[in-house]
Amino acid sequence: MIKIGYHASHEQFKPSTLLGYVQRAQEAGFTAASSSDHFLPWSNRQGESGFAWSWLGAALQATSLSFGVVNAPGQRYHPAIIAQAAATLAEMFPERFWMAVGTGQFLNEHITGEKWPSKADRNARLAECVAIMRALWDGQTVTHKGLVTVDEATLYTRPAVKPLLFGAAVTPQTAGWVGSWADGLLTISQPHDQLREVVAAFRRGGGAGKPMHLKVQLSYGKTEEIARKGAYDQWRANIFPNQVLTDLRLPEQFDQLGTLVNLQEVDKMIHISADTGQHLAWLQEYIDLGFEQLLLHNVNLEHERFIDDFGQAVLPSLLRQGAYAVPG
Repeated sequence: MIKIGYHASHEQFKPSTLLGYVQRAQEAGFTAASSSDHFLPWSNRQGESGFAWSWLGAALQATSLSFGVVNAPGQRYHPAIIAQAAATLAEMFPERFWMAVGTGQFLNEHITGEKWPSKADRNARLAECVAIMRALWDGQTVTHKGLVTVDEATLYTRPAVKPLLFGAAVTPQTAGWVGSWADGLLTISQPHDQLREVVAAFRRGGGAGKPMHLKVQLSYGKTEEIARKGAYDQWRANIFPNQVLTDLRLPEQFDQLGTLVNLQEVDKMIHISADTGQHLAWLQEYIDLGFEQLLLHNVNLEHERFIDDFGQAVLPSLLRQGAYAVPG
């Protein structure tokens, strides 16, 4: 059964505000949630960046939703610490927490002062981190010397059911690779031809039959003009290819890149409409592609309207179509 989730963007809101939003989302009918995990925001206009792992414990306690988070172990985070954090959440909230891992972005990882590796080296480092985390969840004592180092680490507190470990991928090349080791795929909305290639590559790479989650970037407002301006203000630099964005170092660089984008270009990667019926149609297309969980990120700042209106006009329609799962 399909779940429709609310995406909590720590770059755009204070953690206390986001906690209220996920509670409101559950009341409106959302059945899942996801969380970003940044040290710096994408843009100085966003201006926030709370610590996701502190917030996740509060959000899981305050709701009955399932939660996922996107994390990049290996540089800013040591994989043994992430394994411990994930195990603790999974023990307290059984089968409600999952995580997706990726190779990260220089925006967040440069704070350690370490060299930013090539994509090939980041992939190799991530593979080591995944093996380390899974070994720790299995109760093994881990010593490892490679691109990351672990010395006799053992997790004494482990969940009865280990959290699912998804692979985060935007390109077909990465999707094919994560299909070989991940429990599922997490990707983002993009033009359908490109998204189909990502899905096909994941399945060819070993992901056939595994769950797929999609973070849908949208902008909904009272009018289309408001929705478009909100998307432009908050998310315009993110329309560029991931290969470009991954290597930027500071929010100021994203802001400089955003000056190259005009108001009419933001719908390249963002669904912009004031019509809930249009948003419903877009979401149904993604369900038809085989995604079992859609995580809706309203990229503008009008989240109360978004949550309430989607709860009234979008989620019930998906329920009637048999595409929406009720919690529990």
